[in-house]
Order: sequence, then C-alpha cells, then structure tokens
Amino acid sequence: MSIAISCEFLPELDPGFVPAVLWNRAYRAKVVADPARRPLEMALCRDDGTVFRLSDTLLSRGGGNDVLTLKYVERLCKFLLWQKGGNRLLVAGAPEVAAALGAIYAAGGARKFDWDFIGRQIFGEALTVVAVQCGELPAAKECALALGRNLNGCRIGFDLGGSDRKCAAVIDGNVVFSEEVEWDPCFQSDPAYHIEGIHDSLCRAAAHLPRVDAIGGSAAGVYINNEVCAASLFRGVSPEKFETSIRRVVASLKQRWHNVPFEVANDGEVTALAGSMGLSANQVLGVALGTSQAAGYVDVNGHITPWLNELAFAPVDFRDDAPLDEWSGDRGCGAVYFSQQAVARLAPLAGFAFGEMPLPEQLAKVQLAQQAEDPRAAAIYETIGCYLGYAIAHYAD
Repeated sequence: MSIAISCEFLPELDPGFVPAVLWNRAYRAKVVADPARRPLEMALCRDDGTVFRLSDTLLSRGGGNDVLTLKYVERLCKFLLWQKGGNRLLVAGAPEVAAALGAIYAAGGARKFDWDFIGRQIFGEALTVVAVQCGELPAAKECALALGRNLNGCRIGFDLGGSDRKCAAVIDGNVVFSEEVEWDPCFQSDPAYHIEGIHDSLCRAAAHLPRVDAIGGSAAGVYINNEVCAASLFRGVSPEKFETSIRRVVASLKQRWHNVPFEVANDGEVTALAGSMGLSANQVLGVALGTSQAAGYVDVNGHITPWLNELAFAPVDFRDDAPLDEWSGDRGCGAVYFSQQAVARLAPLAGFAFGEMPLPEQLAKVQLAQQAEDPRAAAIYETIGCYLGYAIAHYAD
C-alpha cells in the first residue's frame, strides 16, 4: 500500500518534491476512514523532569498499513526529537512501532546520528525508546524563559554565522556601530580561533560605547543555560577540546567582560523574539535561512521555550530519494532546503556552473544574478519559496 498525494504547487526546479504536510494529511485521512484505527500516545522526557506529550491516531495493523505507519511515526519522532528534544521516548499503543523505533534510533540503526547527537552530545546519555502502557506515561511538564525585550543602556549584540560574524553596538535602542567580519569556523580545530574571533568582535563594538551594560548573542546550535551543547560552528573541534574550551565559552567570555549580563541563544530563538517584538504579538515562529536553517518559538506568554528548535534536522520532504544531508546522513531534512546548501544544490539545476566554488561564494553569485533579474536565480528563490510554503504548513500542523 502507498500514499498518493497531489501538489497544487510544484517547486520549479524540483518537481519530485513530496511535501511532508501533504503526506501526513493523506495518512491521517486514511486513519479517519479506518474503523479499527488505534490511539498512539508518546512522551519525550528529559532528566531534569521536562516532559513533552503527543497524542495521535494510527492505522490498524496489517493489510499493508504497517509500512505506512512506521514511516509516519518515525518521521514524526524525528521531528519531535529535533523540535523539542529529550533523551527518553516513551511510546504507548503501538509496541511493534516502539520496537522498530528502538532499532532505528540506535548505535547501529539508520538514525545513529540522531541517537548519538541528541543523546550523548546534547543530553549527556544515550537516547532510548521504550514501549509502555498508557497509564505509565508521565504528565506534560514544560517551562519557559523570559529573555530580552530590553533595549535601554549600552549594549552589544552579536550573531555567529558559518561564513561571517555580525556585531553591533546599541545605545538606548539606537545602533551606533555595526559590522560583519568574514570567518570560517565550522572546520577549525583550534578553539582559540572561535573564542578570539568572538572576543575581537565584542572589542570592536565596545570601542563605540561609553560603557558596556549587557551583551547578547545568537548562534546556530543548541544552547541550554548558556552552555554550548552542540553547534555546527564547532564541528572541527575535537570532543575533548569541546568539553574543556567550548561548552562553557559563554561563561568564560562573561568573565573577560567583567561579568556584565551575557546571554547567548539559538539564532532562531532570537529571530522569533525579534519577530514577536516587531509584530507586538506572541505565539510567533521564527525561521532564519543562512548557512543552515535555524528556528525558534515565542509562546503565548511571550517567552522563549526550552525546545531545541533545530528544524534543520526536521524532515520536510518525504520522498525516498530526497536530497541527502551529509552531516546527519538523513534525507529530506530542512537544512538542505532552507540554507546556502539549498542554493548550491539548485544552482546547477537552474543552469549555473559553479563547480567547486565555496558555498558562500555561490550564494553571493546567485544574489548578484537575482539583482540583475536573471531568471535562473529567480527560479532558485521561487523553488525555495515553494518549499517554505509547504514547510510552514507542516510546522503549523
């Protein structure tokens, strides 16, 4: 049994795209028509007591349904793991699905990257999947963080990207200095490259202020309690040096800056917070398209959530031969659709011949072509826009 979907809008350069939102809705339509459908309950837990709950309904077992159900739940779990984050997944209502997920998210499984990255690197222990009874699931328990929204005084803001670092000096909300400095952090093995680069940008901004009252930064990756849990910016740093020099780099920099308030958050969270402030609204999803994809969410109370918000690893394309994310080894994930990688992947399909040109340079060439109204560049951006339209609907679901 398979699921057939029909796209009203097709990406111009990638007509084989299978939007996750349409596939999921088609599966759910089958569930509604299945008189023997069954409930699914899941809880994603962290050791600090945080619990995220999810309730759903699955097709009955057998008759060709099992393959569809496993794909549906596995992609759902992958999304949940990177959207919210936890190291213990409890599954009730489908023990065979729980067993399959346990084999997939394991050291030797297809999702071994996720198993290791979320489990060991972010939460400090192995990710586990356990089948339980519904009555054994813990109740939901979440907290939120009040962050930012204060522009008074003399402040420094910075953003760390994969190809440049941005920094600005602000006095009472007015920008008095800003600059971008090119750098290449992702595969540098010496932590001093990253630490001194950040410090240099802060010094250059501070030179334009009478004093420094607070420092706030954003960067791609997972940051919990001002600690770097995982980030592509530090991919080249060995695990040993990461633990000794990078994990607590924010605290180290704060000491160098006389312990002024110093906060760093995921760049997507900062995007969401800025959007919330600009719109004077809450329940805002922020998505940043850059070297990779970043995301963040401001809740109904205007607070940043404790979610991971790493939608770069969340699936948006459900075709079996979707583009491969070379880092995670998975297919159809957001980073390959909403980033420099997407531009580089689509460029040859649009007719550009960039060869081995570095990704930032390819992006710059396409941007210049777009400014010159080159239809090849327009096709790239329209294709990404089509991806994004379907992805936003998927995120909303």
